[in-house]
Amino acid sequence: MLKIHVCRAWRNQLRAVVLLAVPASVLVLGGSIFGPVGISVALVLVVVFGGYAWVRGVAVAVRAMHAYPVGEAEQPELCRIVRDVTTRSRVPMPRVYVSPTPAVNAFAAGRHPDHAVICLTQGALDQLDVDELRSVIGHELAHIRHRDTVPACVAVALTRVAMAIPPAGVLMAAWARLAVSESREFEADREAARVIGEPLALARALRKLDAAGRALVLPTEPGVVAASHLMITSPLRSTGYWRLFRSHPSTAERIARLEHLAGYRR
Repeated sequence: MLKIHVCRAWRNQLRAVVLLAVPASVLVLGGSIFGPVGISVALVLVVVFGGYAWVRGVAVAVRAMHAYPVGEAEQPELCRIVRDVTTRSRVPMPRVYVSPTPAVNAFAAGRHPDHAVICLTQGALDQLDVDELRSVIGHELAHIRHRDTVPACVAVALTRVAMAIPPAGVLMAAWARLAVSESREFEADREAARVIGEPLALARALRKLDAAGRALVLPTEPGVVAASHLMITSPLRSTGYWRLFRSHPSTAERIARLEHLAGYRR
């Protein structure tokens, strides 16, 4: 199990590097058309935008959801649940944020488990029961443990920057979609089911998330669109232009796999 975890962590670190390296190479290649000056300018832009993407992914996601940090004083029950699931998951205690939106969702972010955050919407706190909430938190902590959040945070920041230029935004969305694997959601679901011991609790939570997502779609602001890669279920519409930004497998398939883990046979 430890060997698999280490392989996943290194794989995700490599994805983050590749995610940065490819657009950087394209930018330098484009700058080379203008000679040494163009290359110099391109290299400066690579450093600036690469540094921004590496450092600011968490901030972009938190700001997009208007989330605020909470502690034991503000959310004692939530912090107790996060602490308990964190101990079970064997990861450091993340900073806990709450987004005031009534939409039902959650995400984890961070370049390293020691500096990670977990954010839940007010809608999730209101609509999920304790077992469902624990399972959703377990899912997000699995992303932190496997370092899925590393390439995802880089994708968030790069997409946010690229969306300032529509053609670049579309290209970056497509690139980020390839860099952030759908399989990470299945793996995080399975890990949460193992840690919490209740696959059906997460299946119930996913049903609620899916139904709530259809009824209340988050606004397609640039920050929200960029941060959609991090969330437990996609907050975006599944039709038209927005399909380019969706990086999640179908909720029905995820639920089916969880029910299979629980012993259901179809």
